[in-house]
Amino acid sequence: MLKRKGKEGPSIAAISAKYDRVALVFQGGGALGAYQAGVYQALADAGCEPNWISGVSIGAINAAIVAGNHPSDRLPRLRQFWETVSGRNAWPAQAYSDFERDMRNRMSATMTVLMGQPGFFKPRFPNPWLLPPGADGATSFYDSSELRGTLEALVDFNILNDGAKRFSVGSVNVRTGNFVYFDSDEIEIGPEHIMASGALPPGLPAVRIAGEDYWDGGIVSNTPLQHLLEQEEDRSSLVFQVDLFSSRGELPRSMRDVIARQKEIAYSSRTRHNTDTFRRVHKLKMKLAEALERVPEAERTDEDRALLADFAEAGVVNIIHLIYQRKNYESQAADYEFSARSMQEHWDSGLEDTLKTLAHTAWLEPPPRDVGVTVHDMHREDPD
Repeated sequence: MLKRKGKEGPSIAAISAKYDRVALVFQGGGALGAYQAGVYQALADAGCEPNWISGVSIGAINAAIVAGNHPSDRLPRLRQFWETVSGRNAWPAQAYSDFERDMRNRMSATMTVLMGQPGFFKPRFPNPWLLPPGADGATSFYDSSELRGTLEALVDFNILNDGAKRFSVGSVNVRTGNFVYFDSDEIEIGPEHIMASGALPPGLPAVRIAGEDYWDGGIVSNTPLQHLLEQEEDRSSLVFQVDLFSSRGELPRSMRDVIARQKEIAYSSRTRHNTDTFRRVHKLKMKLAEALERVPEAERTDEDRALLADFAEAGVVNIIHLIYQRKNYESQAADYEFSARSMQEHWDSGLEDTLKTLAHTAWLEPPPRDVGVTVHDMHREDPD
């Protein structure tokens, strides 16, 4: 359990109980997703269990394991998944220096490219470049069929769909290019919906659902935060948004740095846009409500009264933004470098960052009604 120094305040569980909804939102990021498992471990230890879990790509897999198990089984199942996909030992010797860690990670990433990952995906033979258009296997470099078996072994879809919590994952319709949310409030979720959310082309194949093909949701938006913010605005929400790519970073000094930095900016910008837009819209709503309240009752239209009633019931939103910070020895391949050592490092970073964040109990309290929306960003050395 989380321990705090000094005078004891309200527990994390007691603070989270002040909200109608506690949401856990997982961004995509491949091998970096073990960070999210560490985040969940800290929340679970603090007694802060979410009632809405959502994700994209690897975040969809982590979210499904959390939503599709009883609380006592969630951490063991997460551990089982990450030990399965990171089970190949690419560098038997202990790596101490950044140079040794860099070499270990390069070898591990190379093995992923050549061999795939156990329980996740494997290379196609023959290579899709050698196949005619329309042939089976012609549209992806890897076969992800093993992932279905992994999901069926680790996720109880009866629990996931039992209505006790809400679950949603983001995907992209290949034909229309539209972003789609598969939401347990609307449909029954199965392994195919999780696989569709993580079907990143050209590596992994599109997943067919009800006659349509779907790719990884990260192509359009690497976080399902927007979907959550658009739902049930009358409910107060404590949202833990867990990103695997940071918008902040050092100036690149090599081509490897350029590629890594490009990934970070591309995959983090949507989260910042969503939170900034939501805060801006909320402020405009409050200003409009203030203006309408200055209008005499007799002069208000039915639309004016409906807007005032809607604004009066709007729930406050507190977004806790946890962001993985890439280490000096990690390259542009960090999202497909699945070594067991890196997996544990990512997991430990998520645990550490979340414990630091939860120690700031004032951050977790519901914002004042006139503020409406607060966002707290957690960086390893620079919490906002």
